[in-house]
Amino acid sequence: MAGNVRPVADERDGLLTFLARQRYVLRLAARGLSDAQARLTPTRSALSIGGLVKHVTSAERRWMAAVRGSPADGEDVADFVVGQGETLSEVLTAYDSAASETEEIVAGIPDLGRPVRVPWLPDEVDAWTVRWVLLHLIEETARHAGHADILREHIDGATAVPLMAAAEGWPVRPWLNPRSPSG
Repeated sequence: MAGNVRPVADERDGLLTFLARQRYVLRLAARGLSDAQARLTPTRSALSIGGLVKHVTSAERRWMAAVRGSPADGEDVADFVVGQGETLSEVLTAYDSAASETEEIVAGIPDLGRPVRVPWLPDEVDAWTVRWVLLHLIEETARHAGHADILREHIDGATAVPLMAAAEGWPVRPWLNPRSPSG
């Protein structure tokens, strides 16, 4: 089932598996890029692929801190910028670490309906739930994976499905030519 999420066993497995899939698609946009390419902002926005990965890493860690009961500060503009002293490899390693932390935290929570309170809650909401947080992380990651796909296409013409096909060794098809990072 190339390109699809595997069958899931239950709600927790489904939420974590779909989140992992969106992380993977976001990472594909960075596949084969140099540090300089990962910093490029090739559209009218100030977004870069490396910056998007860094941002979702920070967002996921902030939400998991809230799930643990110790909410971190809100979003910072620096979350979207890969500094000159940072490498894409370091940004991706931090993302993998955040993903592992999320899976470990969620595995230890018996009830996904457990309330999660954060300082940035709207007035009309008493609390989110762990379930809601995971759905929000899926949404946030998918949104930024789409942004990253557009940025990657502007950088070198590559898009998610051909990059995925190359990463996973799919055969050439009349409708699909796997795209290695070098083109």
